[in-house]
Parts: sequence; structure tokens; C-alpha cells
Amino acid sequence: MATRLLLLLTAMDVVPNPWPFVTGDARAIYREWFHVLRSGTFPADDVRWQYPPGAAGVLLLPGLLPFDYATSVYLVMVVADAVVLWLLARTIRRGGLPHGAALWVVAVPLLGPIVLARYDLAVTAPTVAALLLIGGRRGDRTRLAGLLAGVATAVKVWPVLIFVGLRGRTRTARVYGWTLLGGAAVVLGWAAVLPGAFAFVGFQRERGIEVESVFAMGFHLATRFGWSGEVRESYGSLEFHGPYVLAVGRLGLVAGVLGFGWLVWWRVRARRFTGATACDAALCAVLIFVVTSRVISPQYLVWLIGLAAVCLVRPDTTQRPVAVLLLCAMPLTVLEFPIWFGELLGSRPHAVLALGLRNALLVAATVVSGRRLWRASRAVGDVAGAGERAAPGGADRRPAETAV
Repeated sequence: MATRLLLLLTAMDVVPNPWPFVTGDARAIYREWFHVLRSGTFPADDVRWQYPPGAAGVLLLPGLLPFDYATSVYLVMVVADAVVLWLLARTIRRGGLPHGAALWVVAVPLLGPIVLARYDLAVTAPTVAALLLIGGRRGDRTRLAGLLAGVATAVKVWPVLIFVGLRGRTRTARVYGWTLLGGAAVVLGWAAVLPGAFAFVGFQRERGIEVESVFAMGFHLATRFGWSGEVRESYGSLEFHGPYVLAVGRLGLVAGVLGFGWLVWWRVRARRFTGATACDAALCAVLIFVVTSRVISPQYLVWLIGLAAVCLVRPDTTQRPVAVLLLCAMPLTVLEFPIWFGELLGSRPHAVLALGLRNALLVAATVVSGRRLWRASRAVGDVAGAGERAAPGGADRRPAETAV
């Protein structure tokens, strides 16, 4: 409560905020879109609008509160934050570990008031709920988990990745069926009510490399050696434009395809599943999505922390080192945005170093996540054989619990 109260007061400028531009989305952009949506159409002529139709519901919701629009956005996000904490904390009574709730309490405020000024908490809450439901012990919650994931996907696309590690073809198909149903209901519902629902698709094609992404590092370094490109605002973010940007963007696309290709290969080869496999795989999938993207905004780390927190409630998770790496990335993210963001736009060495360390931690987290996921899901025979080799001379040779 203390950390969230401080965030709220800072976002509202009751506590002095040295970087007021971090709340600009809620105070200006979201407010503008709110009025456009309320007038009866999506902001189809605004290239900054790059969100699925379900985002309209999140942006219209603060208008129901009797406060200034920006303040209402902050309050909605505080509620979403509290819902995530409640979901994580209630698992403790059912045998879950408290580490997930502790990670959420500590990590989220490290990003500063930006977490309240952008709507990613409102997407993370139903996604966390869906993962906890699918891994719960109180019967099969397939329908509700799928519907929640579908609604979250209709608001921001990344939650569609969270069920990649489910066990069994029938169950996986059933969950994705309900996810598709939930997402389609939201998307088609808004498309039926407001015109311009799918304009966001075309705005993604010509984007450059956002200055905070992993693939931006080469251009920050090249700028120091006379690269002739520039940083300019484009599609709602500050991006590199100039020679080789298109080629690097395609390289990022190839990296993403290879990353998700590996994920599919892991799923095909996986033979050992535990109660934590689904959430571990969800974190790995979203890490791949983030590090291979042309854009990494600071609030993306809220997604990763939410998924890591779900992993940490499980005693059998493989992702504890990944959670530590993500926690270490949080203060570095605040250094590059907002503290040194002006210097980062000029590729000043100290700002580029902070960004490079943050991105290195994200890449390391992705590699560690994938490696540990692969090793934990090896073939049953390999696991049993490794156990026998590790326990000679009559030691306990029981194989690890498996469920194929």
C-alpha cells in the first residue's frame, strides 16, 4: 500500500515528479482517444493507435469514474495491480509459495509512475488469472481461463502466447478454443459497434527500430562512428530511421521466427510436464516475443514480472534465476527511461550503457529460461537415466515425477 500510494501521488503530481512526461499517455494520448471513441469511432486516422479493438473498453472505462480522466486511469490501474497481488497472495493458502507475491510487490514500483499511466496492468491482471486457473488444483477451469486469456488478447496481443506449454492435445485445443471464443467476442463486438476497428494492423508495417529495443543497440553504437541515420518520432514512439534500419528490422523478424520455431520444437519434443510447465513456458514465450520485437517500451516489463510471479508461486518452477534477472533489469530500465532518456536519444555513452545492460539482462533471461525449460522437459528415459547415474551404490533411484 505504501509503494502504490507513492506511485499514485507521484502520477497525480501531489509528490513532485521530475519527469512528468512519463504520465503523458494518460493525460494526453489516452484522453484524446477516449473522446474519439466516445464520439462513435476508433481513432483510425491516428498512426499512434496500434492496439486491438479490445483496448477501447479499457480506455472508455475510466470515463465512468467521477474524476479527471487521467486520475481515473491511475485508479483503474491501481485496482488492476491490487487484483494481481490478491490473485498471487491467495495461492499461499492453497500451498503456493509467497515468492510470487513478494516479487510483484517489490518489482512493479521500481518502474515508477509509468505503470499507472499506461494500461498494461489491466492486461496483466486477466492473464495472471488465466494462468493461475489453468494450473490450479480445484478442478478444470479451462473455460474461464481461456475466456480471460481471449479477452486479454483482444486488448493486447501477447497473452495469446501463455498456453504454449499445456499438456495434452485435447486440453490444449479446448483452452485455445475458449481463448479464440473470448477474443473473437470482444473484437467482433467492438468492430460491430465502432468503425475502424482494424486500422491498427496497417500501422505496424513501416515501423523503424525503437530506440530502447535490443536491435537498437547497433545503431546507438554506429551513431558514435558517423552513421547517417536519425531518431524521429514515428507511430507513437521514437525510432531509428536511416540506412540498414529496414534490414535490421527484417533480422528481428527472422530472430522472432527462429525463436518461436524453437518453442514449437520444444513443445513437440517435451516429454516431462509438471504443474509449473505451463507458466514456465508462458514466461519463456513472452520473453522471446519481447527481445525479438522492434519495440521495447518500459511497461513491457510488467508483463514479464507478472508471468515470473506466477512461476514463483510454484515450488517446482524452473524460472527462479529468470525472475532474478528480470528484477535486476527493473532499475536499469528506469535509468534509461525516464532518467537518461534525453541522453539516450543522443546515444550518449552512459545512457547507452544502461540500456545495453538492461537489454543484456533480458536476452540472458530469455536464454536461461529456454535452457531450463528444455532441460526440465527432457524425455522421461533421459531424466530417469540421469537420476540413476547420479545415484550409484543403492541410492534412491526413483525417477522424477512425470506426466506425459
